[in-house]
Amino acid sequence: MQHEPLSPDDPLAPLPFNPYKSNRGLTRAWHAMKNSLAGFRVAIREESAFRQELTLAAILLPCGLLVPVEPVGRVLLLGSVLLVLIVELLNSSVEAAIDRISLERHELSRRAKDLGSAAVMVALGMCLMTWGLIVGPLVVRWVKAWF
Repeated sequence: MQHEPLSPDDPLAPLPFNPYKSNRGLTRAWHAMKNSLAGFRVAIREESAFRQELTLAAILLPCGLLVPVEPVGRVLLLGSVLLVLIVELLNSSVEAAIDRISLERHELSRRAKDLGSAAVMVALGMCLMTWGLIVGPLVVRWVKAWF
Protein backbone atom coordinates (compact mmCIF):
# COMPACT_ATOMS: atom_id res chain seq x y z
CA MET A 1 0.00 0.00 0.00
CA GLN A 2 1.45 3.32 -1.06
CA HIS A 3 0.94 6.45 1.05
CA GLU A 4 0.60 9.98 -0.16
CA PRO A 5 3.68 12.14 0.49
CA LEU A 6 3.24 14.36 3.53
CA SER A 7 2.83 18.06 2.94
CA PRO A 8 5.26 20.42 4.72
CA ASP A 9 2.36 21.60 6.92
CA ASP A 10 1.60 18.08 8.12
CA PRO A 11 2.67 17.66 11.77
CA LEU A 12 3.91 14.14 10.94
CA ALA A 13 6.14 15.32 8.09
CA PRO A 14 9.85 14.97 8.83
CA LEU A 15 11.51 18.17 9.99
CA PRO A 16 14.13 19.76 7.77
CA PHE A 17 17.75 18.96 8.62
CA ASN A 18 19.03 21.05 11.54
CA PRO A 19 22.85 21.13 11.79
CA TYR A 20 22.57 22.12 15.45
CA LYS A 21 20.79 18.87 16.31
CA SER A 22 23.34 16.47 14.82
CA ASN A 23 25.01 15.58 18.15
CA ARG A 24 24.02 12.38 19.92
CA GLY A 25 24.72 10.76 23.30
CA LEU A 26 27.34 12.27 25.58
CA THR A 27 28.30 14.90 23.01
CA ARG A 28 24.72 16.16 22.97
CA ALA A 29 24.59 16.17 26.78
CA TRP A 30 27.91 18.06 26.94
CA HIS A 31 26.70 20.73 24.50
CA ALA A 32 23.33 20.97 26.29
CA MET A 33 25.14 21.56 29.60
CA LYS A 34 27.34 24.25 28.02
CA ASN A 35 24.26 25.98 26.59
CA SER A 36 22.48 25.78 29.95
CA LEU A 37 25.43 27.34 31.76
CA ALA A 38 25.57 30.07 29.11
CA GLY A 39 21.87 30.71 29.76
CA PHE A 40 22.55 31.06 33.50
CA ARG A 41 25.38 33.51 32.79
CA VAL A 42 23.13 35.61 30.52
CA ALA A 43 20.30 35.59 33.08
CA ILE A 44 22.64 36.65 35.89
CA ARG A 45 24.28 39.35 33.78
CA GLU A 46 21.21 40.75 32.02
CA GLU A 47 18.11 40.04 34.13
CA SER A 48 17.80 42.02 37.38
CA ALA A 49 14.65 40.12 38.42
CA PHE A 50 16.55 36.83 38.09
CA ARG A 51 19.40 38.21 40.20
CA GLN A 52 16.93 39.27 42.90
CA GLU A 53 15.24 35.87 42.89
CA LEU A 54 18.62 34.12 42.88
CA THR A 55 19.59 36.14 45.95
CA LEU A 56 16.35 35.07 47.61
CA ALA A 57 17.10 31.45 46.63
CA ALA A 58 20.62 31.74 48.11
CA ILE A 59 18.97 32.57 51.44
CA LEU A 60 15.95 30.24 51.30
CA LEU A 61 17.60 27.09 49.95
CA PRO A 62 20.03 26.70 52.89
CA CYS A 63 17.19 27.56 55.29
CA GLY A 64 15.06 24.90 53.62
CA LEU A 65 17.83 22.37 54.20
CA LEU A 66 18.24 23.30 57.85
CA VAL A 67 14.65 23.77 59.03
CA PRO A 68 13.37 20.71 60.94
CA VAL A 69 10.55 19.43 58.73
CA GLU A 70 9.53 16.12 57.20
CA PRO A 71 11.21 15.15 53.89
CA VAL A 72 8.06 15.95 51.90
CA GLY A 73 7.92 19.41 53.48
CA ARG A 74 11.58 19.95 52.64
CA VAL A 75 10.96 19.02 49.00
CA LEU A 76 8.03 21.43 48.87
CA LEU A 77 10.10 24.25 50.39
CA LEU A 78 13.06 23.74 48.05
CA GLY A 79 10.88 23.00 45.03
CA SER A 80 8.83 26.16 45.45
CA VAL A 81 12.02 28.26 45.41
CA LEU A 82 13.40 26.44 42.37
CA LEU A 83 10.05 26.84 40.61
CA VAL A 84 10.36 30.62 40.91
CA LEU A 85 13.77 30.48 39.20
CA ILE A 86 12.45 28.18 36.47
CA VAL A 87 9.46 30.41 35.71
CA GLU A 88 11.65 33.53 35.71
CA LEU A 89 14.04 31.92 33.20
CA LEU A 90 11.10 31.01 30.96
CA ASN A 91 9.65 34.51 31.31
CA SER A 92 13.01 36.02 30.38
CA SER A 93 13.22 33.78 27.33
CA VAL A 94 9.73 34.86 26.19
CA GLU A 95 10.70 38.51 26.63
CA ALA A 96 13.94 37.99 24.67
CA ALA A 97 12.08 36.27 21.83
CA ILE A 98 9.48 39.07 21.69
CA ASP A 99 12.23 41.71 21.65
CA ARG A 100 14.06 39.76 18.91
CA ILE A 101 10.96 39.83 16.75
CA SER A 102 10.39 43.56 17.18
CA LEU A 103 10.98 46.32 19.69
CA GLU A 104 7.93 48.26 18.50
CA ARG A 105 4.96 48.40 20.86
CA HIS A 106 2.30 45.88 19.95
CA GLU A 107 -0.69 44.59 21.89
CA LEU A 108 0.28 40.92 21.42
CA SER A 109 3.85 41.58 22.54
CA ARG A 110 2.57 43.33 25.65
CA ARG A 111 0.14 40.50 26.31
CA ALA A 112 2.87 37.85 26.01
CA LYS A 113 5.15 39.76 28.36
CA ASP A 114 2.34 40.40 30.84
CA LEU A 115 1.38 36.71 30.84
CA GLY A 116 4.99 35.73 31.54
CA SER A 117 5.12 38.24 34.37
CA ALA A 118 1.86 36.89 35.76
CA ALA A 119 3.35 33.37 35.73
CA VAL A 120 6.29 34.62 37.81
CA MET A 121 3.88 36.28 40.24
CA VAL A 122 1.93 33.02 40.63
CA ALA A 123 5.17 31.11 41.29
CA LEU A 124 6.24 33.70 43.88
CA GLY A 125 2.82 33.50 45.54
CA MET A 126 3.02 29.73 45.64
CA CYS A 127 6.50 29.95 47.18
CA LEU A 128 5.28 32.40 49.81
CA MET A 129 2.25 30.23 50.59
CA THR A 130 4.39 27.07 50.85
CA TRP A 131 6.91 28.67 53.19
CA GLY A 132 4.15 30.30 55.23
CA LEU A 133 2.24 27.05 55.71
CA ILE A 134 5.27 24.87 56.46
CA VAL A 135 7.69 27.20 58.24
CA GLY A 136 5.16 29.67 59.66
CA PRO A 137 3.96 27.41 62.50
CA LEU A 138 7.58 26.63 63.44
CA VAL A 139 8.42 30.33 63.63
CA VAL A 140 5.36 30.97 65.79
CA ARG A 141 6.44 28.17 68.17
CA TRP A 142 10.01 29.52 68.33
CA VAL A 143 8.79 33.06 69.06
CA LYS A 144 6.41 31.80 71.79
CA ALA A 145 9.27 29.81 73.34
CA TRP A 146 11.43 32.97 73.57
CA PHE A 147 8.75 35.05 75.30
